[in-house]
Amino acid sequence: MKLGILTAPFPDAPLAEVAHWASTSGFKALEIACWPKSSGATRRYAGTSHIDVATISASQAKQIAADLAEMGLSISALGYYPNPLHPDPQHRQAVIDHLKKVIAAAGRMGVSVVNTFCGGDATKHIDDNWKEALKVWPDIIAHARDNGVKLAFENCPMIFSYDEWPGGHNIAYSPYIWRRILETWDGAIGMNYDPSHLVLQMIDQARFIREFGAHMFHVHAKDLMIDKDGLYERGILSAGMGWQIPRMPGLGEVDWNVIFSGLYRAGYDGPVIIEHEDRKFEGSDEAIKRGFMLARDVLRPFVK
Repeated sequence: MKLGILTAPFPDAPLAEVAHWASTSGFKALEIACWPKSSGATRRYAGTSHIDVATISASQAKQIAADLAEMGLSISALGYYPNPLHPDPQHRQAVIDHLKKVIAAAGRMGVSVVNTFCGGDATKHIDDNWKEALKVWPDIIAHARDNGVKLAFENCPMIFSYDEWPGGHNIAYSPYIWRRILETWDGAIGMNYDPSHLVLQMIDQARFIREFGAHMFHVHAKDLMIDKDGLYERGILSAGMGWQIPRMPGLGEVDWNVIFSGLYRAGYDGPVIIEHEDRKFEGSDEAIKRGFMLARDVLRPFVK
């Protein structure tokens, strides 16, 4: 295993600067955020573009990978997390077009995994969303195959705000759909496993890893704290609104002994990438770095 970070919380720092800090801080891998180059408001912890995949050449792609290798860093994946099942056709096509550029860039860099979302229309039943996924994803999967890349869906329901309520913006969050994904596209699509999203859903972590561990291409390390007063006030039918609080590993409900025991038993030996969404460690790059280092020290004993 290699412990690393997702670069998304550093939108204004060049990749080389982020990589230098990560390397000197004891990290061994980067998941590189690859949203489109743009300006204006973005979703929280989205919009970071550390590689402009729309313009990168084959030689530039290889040079980035070589420069990171010289710092002792591997690239765990390129990361872009949009909604490819968005109900607006124009928005949907735009994010799919960019996702294909991320995939092509990964192929040029020799990066074997692109992390993303399956997507979803929050107003539709999950089964209707699945029918749409069967229409949308085969073309993207074929493009990934042509570029020597595999896709990893994160198991996140994407329901953090009221514009994502009640159904969320990503249907690949529970065993109910994951079995269908693997029955249909096993080998081409695997999981980017994030245990924090199972806390919200009250899904047994150990059982989940036993069932799906062999299909995990990538792992995110993020924790989740349940605000018991918020849960009391709003109830579970609010789907986390007002009571799910993302935290750095070690500061929430996740039992990391259970997670790593399960991963090792499942034979997972890939990257473990810390995903930072903790508001207690925001406001400056120094605060963000402090959060990452706290998580590093919590997780380091498990990663050998």
